[in-house]
Amino acid sequence: MLAGVLLGLLGSTLGLAQPLAAKRVVDDMGQGYAVSGPVLVLSLLVVAGAALAGLGHYVLAWSAESLVCAARRRLTERLLRLRIPVVERTEPGDLISRVTSDTTLLRQSVPQAVSAVFTGTLTTVATVVMMGLLDAVLLCVTLAVVAFVGVLVALVAPRIGRATRHTQEAVGCMGAALERVMGAFRTVKASGAERREARALRRAAERARDAGVRAAAWEGVSATASAVVIQVCFLVVLGVGGARVSSGAIGVSTLVAFLLYLFTLAPRIGQLVEGVGQLQIGAAAAVRIREAEELEAEEPGEPAAGEPGEPVRGGGPAAVAFDRVRFAYRPGLPAVHREVSFCVPARGLTAFVGPSGAGKTTVFSLIERFYEPDAGRVLLDGEDVRHWPLARLRAAIGYVEQDAPVLAGTLRDNLTLAAADATEERLDHVLRLARLDGVLARLPQGLDTEVGHRGTRLSGGERQRVAIARALLRRPRLLLLDEATSQLDAANEAALRDTIRDAARDTTVLVVAHRLSTVTTADRIVVMEAGRVRAVGTHAELMTSDTLYGALARTQLLHR
Repeated sequence: MLAGVLLGLLGSTLGLAQPLAAKRVVDDMGQGYAVSGPVLVLSLLVVAGAALAGLGHYVLAWSAESLVCAARRRLTERLLRLRIPVVERTEPGDLISRVTSDTTLLRQSVPQAVSAVFTGTLTTVATVVMMGLLDAVLLCVTLAVVAFVGVLVALVAPRIGRATRHTQEAVGCMGAALERVMGAFRTVKASGAERREARALRRAAERARDAGVRAAAWEGVSATASAVVIQVCFLVVLGVGGARVSSGAIGVSTLVAFLLYLFTLAPRIGQLVEGVGQLQIGAAAAVRIREAEELEAEEPGEPAAGEPGEPVRGGGPAAVAFDRVRFAYRPGLPAVHREVSFCVPARGLTAFVGPSGAGKTTVFSLIERFYEPDAGRVLLDGEDVRHWPLARLRAAIGYVEQDAPVLAGTLRDNLTLAAADATEERLDHVLRLARLDGVLARLPQGLDTEVGHRGTRLSGGERQRVAIARALLRRPRLLLLDEATSQLDAANEAALRDTIRDAARDTTVLVVAHRLSTVTTADRIVVMEAGRVRAVGTHAELMTSDTLYGALARTQLLHR
């Protein structure tokens, strides 16, 4: 950017010499001298000044692109490290808008703003000095106009900044509204809600338009007023200058040179006015980008899986313990966990059961450190998980969520998301374990088949199997399965149940389940109710000792 500014200054300096060269041409013509030499010099100044100015503009634009690229990289890396509670409080569409729309606005405004602030200001000062050397009276007339424009800009610029920020906020709200609809596209269609949602999106677009119009109106007021004032200045200078030429105070060549400087000054003032407006626009975008960068994020930790220096996976099965854990998702909300305590030894299958809202899934979220407990400790291998580097902690865990999310991309991309270094042999083995080998045979491009946005080209059961295969491929020390077989048919569930039992021989497996097939084969069952651990035991023990478990078993056909 400094290089672009310097090139622009050099071009402007050559431009400042052009009126003096023109004055020389007029003087020589008046005295009957040959003007080929001065005309050649003037031509060279024009060409060289234009070339340097153009090169400076290109360098500034290149710098702006590099600046925006760096901002986008830093911002996306930050967003991927945001803490889960922060993401849940923020609209994804608004965050996406900050990465795309706001950074684009920054790119568009930076070159003009920098050029105006540095090149425009210095050139304006130099032009005023040269005009003063030619005639002080005409300079005073010009300075009065410049002062008026300065007051105008000072009054309008803050309004441009506020209006631009409101515009970007409205664009962010529109992005959030659109993301909301696209995230539940089938539900919207099945509900016949297209028109209602379209009206909501239209209202969001109109709010963005209205905010943009307000910003454009203030920019128009600033630009139009400055242009009118400059035209008035030209007429006044022409009248006063003509009178001074008639009185003999200055020569015609001096008036011509002064008018040429005035022509040079007029676009510079316009550039300054526009540059200040662009600076306000860029500042509004930068504020929104800075707000996103200041959102609470997890520490960077060690390299992620599959990257150079990734944490070593493998090792023995992990032991898990909760020690009087209390937790609420937000201050003021009811506690989800109330003095939760249990111990899971290394190796084996442990099932968590209980009514909806008992806090079963929250157990997994606290182990993964998606949230921090308000009190108590979550221990992995006897060490508080808060003392584990996040990358090392999560590299030891395989996690299958309730909705088994699948990302856009190929099947291979999804399977190797947490194990980029997996071999083809390992992939084939895991595909067989997850009963995906039959699915793979039907796909036109095998592992390289695109699965669609959020895995829409796969069935619900296939998405669950992909999620299970992804977790198994990681060879975790601790495997967390949250309703991992809820969408599978009986045959595939039975096969995967055997796979999970086999995995439990070499790793620690925790499952949230409601089916008899999973619960009865567990080494231990943790019964939860209203955020507390009610009982721990095997299926046979709990059927005789715990009334809630017995009721759940009978209600959900768990008893056989």
